Amino acid sequence: MKSETETTSGQASEQTKKLFIKTYGCQMNVYDSERMAGLLKPLGYTQTAEPEDADLVILNTCHIREKAAEKVYSDLGRIKKNKERKEQSGGEMKVAVAGCVAQAEGAEITARAPIVDMVFGPQTYHRLPEMIARASRENGDVLETDFAVEEKFDTLSTDREIEGYSAFVTIQEGCDKFCTFCVVPYTRGEEVSRPVDAITAEVRMLAANGLREVTLLGQNVNAWHSAPPAGTAGDGWGLGELVRHLARIDGIERIRFTTSHPRDMDHGLMAALGEEPKLMPYLHLPVQAGSDKILKAMNRGHTADHYVRQIEEIRKARPDIAISGDFIVGFPGEGDDDFEATMQIVEAVGYASAFSFKYSRRPGTPGASMAKQVAEPLKTERLARLQALLEQQKQDFNKAQVGKVLPVLLEKKGRNPGQLVGRSPYLQAVHADLPERLLGQIVDLRIVDTLSNSLSAQALDDRIST
Repeated sequence: MKSETETTSGQASEQTKKLFIKTYGCQMNVYDSERMAGLLKPLGYTQTAEPEDADLVILNTCHIREKAAEKVYSDLGRIKKNKERKEQSGGEMKVAVAGCVAQAEGAEITARAPIVDMVFGPQTYHRLPEMIARASRENGDVLETDFAVEEKFDTLSTDREIEGYSAFVTIQEGCDKFCTFCVVPYTRGEEVSRPVDAITAEVRMLAANGLREVTLLGQNVNAWHSAPPAGTAGDGWGLGELVRHLARIDGIERIRFTTSHPRDMDHGLMAALGEEPKLMPYLHLPVQAGSDKILKAMNRGHTADHYVRQIEEIRKARPDIAISGDFIVGFPGEGDDDFEATMQIVEAVGYASAFSFKYSRRPGTPGASMAKQVAEPLKTERLARLQALLEQQKQDFNKAQVGKVLPVLLEKKGRNPGQLVGRSPYLQAVHADLPERLLGQIVDLRIVDTLSNSLSAQALDDRIST
């Protein structure tokens, strides 16, 4: 849920309007951008890879990373020139800023960037067609940042067009945890779960269109809960029950979920990890720090020992599980002993992958005004040490796969001729020389080598590779 990406696909014809979407940040934003493109397709919008040719430009923003807003304003500066050129030639370009920066800084965006026609938060993009119509009728800016997650879930169609064999499906949004470093509760709102019937309908539709793997998305995905389907026993379902239910859909061979919170990791979900073979052995469970003092200051609601015991219970249920995590170094008040406690929890758990960052202040969050802010050079030094350890653990995990036979979902062509790329059960990219006819299949491959960020594999049978 971490790098900047551009969502660009398709070619516009003379009869269609051209849409350019730039997506910053997490998988949730990638999903939201896809749904925005789907909402606009009936209005005649086809995606383009060239922002200067677009009739509508949408920047779908993320507020998690440092200087997120500055990146948006920098991009808007370039888009302004494109818009001016298009208007000079008699055309029109509408510009929208969506997502979490829009939610947090909507009024400031309209003040600082007059070229922006629409500003809307992540819970209101389902009203995008209406906003475009209003922007066309009115001269003023359109600002939509009120929270309405239930309405968003109710409005979204379960009909989607997908490319490839894996897809994200949002099942939960928002956060009630209020970690002192995080803006998500202020930009995504309170925790809201999507009803099980709507999720099931969307996944069934995706499976009918060739989907093999689904990743269930949520800010706190394991906080998801819903009434069970009609005619099903039980008072309420958690994520474990949902996973077992979706696993019965024909065509769905793999299920993943992200991102989880330790406070919502219940025994039902742990049991599902051990008992449901379609649930992949990969768990992203952020701890953020190894010091109880810092965890308390972060308002995480759990201790380091609680987290480690959770990991132990999960590994008893699924011994081969790969653990991924998030870490923040240099949180206000972090001393040498606190940082060493983080290093110790990394050593104790052993991570297959992880994301780690220096703490940066987020306006409006409690952490921004805390005393004892850590000096930048010290944060840089600590992050380098932590990342070196995490990278070593990642490489050790990858090397441990060499010689093993892993089922790989082959998703796309590789960079080299005759090469396909897929994902292992542990979410590693896997490259192998295989015929294109195997795309979309799950094939047992022998891992023969590790690269910097992927694995190299070979077919078990020469007949498969020809």
